[in-house]
Amino acid sequence: MKRIGFALALAAVMITAAACDTTDEPVEEVEIRPARDRAAGNAGDQVTKSVGSRPTPAQIPAPSDVAAPPEDAERTESGLASKVLAAGSGTERPDRWDEVRVHYTGWTTDGQMFDSSVARGEPAEFPLDGVIAGWTEGLALMVVGEKRRLWIPEDLAYGGRPGRPQGMLVFDVELLGITDRPEPPEPPPAPPDVAAPPRNAQRTASGLASRVLERGRGTARPSTTDTVEVHYTGWTTDGEMFDSSVVRGEPARFSLNRVIPGWTEGLQLMVEGEKRRLWIPENLAYAGRPGAPQGMLVFDVELIDIVE
Repeated sequence: MKRIGFALALAAVMITAAACDTTDEPVEEVEIRPARDRAAGNAGDQVTKSVGSRPTPAQIPAPSDVAAPPEDAERTESGLASKVLAAGSGTERPDRWDEVRVHYTGWTTDGQMFDSSVARGEPAEFPLDGVIAGWTEGLALMVVGEKRRLWIPEDLAYGGRPGRPQGMLVFDVELLGITDRPEPPEPPPAPPDVAAPPRNAQRTASGLASRVLERGRGTARPSTTDTVEVHYTGWTTDGEMFDSSVVRGEPARFSLNRVIPGWTEGLQLMVEGEKRRLWIPENLAYAGRPGAPQGMLVFDVELIDIVE
């Protein structure tokens, strides 16, 4: 199944939550950042995925220096501190776009363990650019087989985000393997009209604005129950890109009834092969939801296929 990005994946979650009025239950996430799967949202938070909060079968005792990094810890300009616990082999270190396989355990500075692949008995795998900044930076220091302790300040972890571990976090990490991935292409530049829709944009009664960038083929348009395959890039109105399937090099596939309303409506205007720019007002996007892209959002979307 093809991956979708943060924004669209989050939209599906929003729809489900609204329908079911669910409560927050612990779920395993190897999201040590804003998300590995994000569909119209980088969220560079970047969905953020986070080393999640799934309950583990046993507590692993915290290290004696969990409260603060010792004097002999290595420190970087960002504020990350680390210490090698066991040397690895070779000289190759992962690039930020590579996929890594790791075992890890994480604690808050009061010694409370909040997640552990070791306790679960199953290593975690994720792209290094899909996790919290402290992991992206810290794993890039390591070679395969190395074990290292990371003291990650809050601004490189979850930044006080509700529902996430708070404050500085401490991880013991073992790098088990590196899977090379090609360096992603440069992000598309923000369009010149990203701040507001131009006069020649089409507008609907809901407030959605759009403009055809390239004409498509045929006359068939997707319905709300169809599955579509698309390439897209999304920006906030200040020109900040927050997600792009183009950069990931992999189209997104999803059902139109599982995404933000602006996507559901906008994609139904398109035919296969068409490229269109969408200006989606906040009430048709994430409506100010914390952790999601804010305000009006702008997407360039190519409708590759109507899967039905």
